[in-house]
Amino acid sequence: MKALWNGAVIAESDDAVVVEGNHYFPRSTVKDDYLKESQLHTVCPWKGEASYYTLVVDGKENPDAAWFYREPSEAAERIKDRVAFWRGVEITE
Repeated sequence: MKALWNGAVIAESDDAVVVEGNHYFPRSTVKDDYLKESQLHTVCPWKGEASYYTLVVDGKENPDAAWFYREPSEAAERIKDRVAFWRGVEITE
């Protein structure tokens, strides 16, 4: 699986986990050069608190387009140390 945005491969892995239709990539497969920490945090009733990254590629920003759970709930343990994408990020095989 690949996560693509603005012509760049943001993440690539054959070990993505799908939860609620979202592909969670191992954090180690996400390219740090494209990530900028965001101040946004949201809460999922069963996964816990999500933190976000803004994607930055060739000077363009996609605010809060990636999210992860630093300390997911026990029910969501399988997405620990993983990152998912939205807001125009294309997920392909």
